[in-house]
Amino acid sequence: MAPRSIRKDDVEIADQPSHVESVPKGSHVAEIGTFRVVGLTPDDEAFYTSFSEESRKKVFRKVDIRLIPMLAVLYLISHIDRANIGNAKIEGMVEDLGMTGVQYNTVLSIFFVPYVLLEVPSNIILKTFKRPSTYLGMLVLSWGIIMTCTGLVKNFAGLMTTRVLLGIFEAGFFPGAIYLCSYWYMPKDLALRISYFYCASALSGAFSGLLAAAIALMDGVGGLEGWRWIFVLEGLASVVLGVMCFFLLIDTPCLSTRWLSAEEIRYLELSMFIKQGGTSTEETGFKWRDLKKVLRNWRIYVQAYFLLCQSALSYGKIISDCMIGILIDAHPYVRSGTKFTLPTITKAMGFSNTNAQLTSAPPYVAAAISAIIFARLSDRFYWRMPFVAIPMVIVSVAYAIILSLNGALEARKGVAYFAVVLAVIGIYPIQAAAASWNANNIAPSSRRAIGIALMNCVGNIGGIIGSFMYIESEKPKYHTGFGLSLAFGGVGLFVALFLEWSYKRGNEKKAQLADDARVRYTEDELFDMGDKSPLFKYVL
Repeated sequence: MAPRSIRKDDVEIADQPSHVESVPKGSHVAEIGTFRVVGLTPDDEAFYTSFSEESRKKVFRKVDIRLIPMLAVLYLISHIDRANIGNAKIEGMVEDLGMTGVQYNTVLSIFFVPYVLLEVPSNIILKTFKRPSTYLGMLVLSWGIIMTCTGLVKNFAGLMTTRVLLGIFEAGFFPGAIYLCSYWYMPKDLALRISYFYCASALSGAFSGLLAAAIALMDGVGGLEGWRWIFVLEGLASVVLGVMCFFLLIDTPCLSTRWLSAEEIRYLELSMFIKQGGTSTEETGFKWRDLKKVLRNWRIYVQAYFLLCQSALSYGKIISDCMIGILIDAHPYVRSGTKFTLPTITKAMGFSNTNAQLTSAPPYVAAAISAIIFARLSDRFYWRMPFVAIPMVIVSVAYAIILSLNGALEARKGVAYFAVVLAVIGIYPIQAAAASWNANNIAPSSRRAIGIALMNCVGNIGGIIGSFMYIESEKPKYHTGFGLSLAFGGVGLFVALFLEWSYKRGNEKKAQLADDARVRYTEDELFDMGDKSPLFKYVL
């Protein structure tokens, strides 16, 4: 098969730039596991393959201890900071600022505009920093300052300004964290690590409301209302964590000589070299060509659908408003305009306020356990599709059950509560599996950074959709919201099957060209093709 017959889809024919014409063709191609690597010397190949499994586990334990807990804490505080406005509303923020009509909904939605638009530019900027900890620390420090200042706003305009700025600075954290994980870990180890720090969002749903309620007891201290103290204290916590990033968040192996031995650094650097197919030259700076290639990669947009589903479901009434404030509808000062939160469901089942709070926590525990189990299995089998598809099926079943109740939550509280738990069990594993699947199939690292951010950018539009899925006039049946949730899960199953099929077809086409490519192209040309190289194998 001629290479040009599949140029637009799975294999790119390299340009012939003059700066690589002197590099000899027919470069040595090493087979390392599922990777085909160009430019790997026999000495490096022997070192990598002879590195014992015990040593490998030891080095990644060191990385785990220093990277994952820090990212988890930062992700937790980011969720708390973006969601605590719901708790502030309960404590009288809307009345104190003189907000009317849809102004509160506008404040909620405006956060997502810069959050969605700036994820790609942020990861491009991240790649220019020698120390990722510096850039991520700046982001956390900045949004902490903004959050603290939110406690001092005087009117609707001031609150809108702080929410826009919060969206600007929070936009870069999650795609940056995913990229940092993809940088340190091999593809088969990525889903589990992402799930660990993603579970922090479940923790935020479990106790952020309780934390806010405790802080609100400071009402009147220093002449500030309780809702202002929520922003001030939680913002100051972010400022402290932002400063800690500069000292505690790890960067790259070569900058980690304090806690890694020379052999461990060599092994990690070879791991990075191998997973992107190798190269004889260093990646330097941002290239518009990389951005163009990523924007034209249609599979990234398909991958983004999974995140869009997860975001819409999470930011919908049943889950996201619980993140915004687990006490919203169980709080003694609840107002009639509050949304259909998880405590609302449990209250509608006939539980008291206190029991509603207690019964709201177990679903989040189940969600965290589910995310870790699915991610562990995904890494164990090094297979992503089933661990996106199965959660989609679970989501569909859960919302089908909820729809079938037709609003009769109290009459059938056992079934309703089971469906709620089932829903979060399905929702939470999607993020880790989809994010790792996307990151596994983009190369080299410069394009991976952009591709990860692009997936998050498109996927987070689901947050906007989720904010408007549940129509107040439809309560307690919410046919539109629950129906859309069911549709998201059902369509997601077929999208996952289609995407795996496309990757299989791509690998089949590449296999036909692999032998010819080793002779026809230089290693620089093969590297520049990235994931379109005939030697790059897609992860299914």
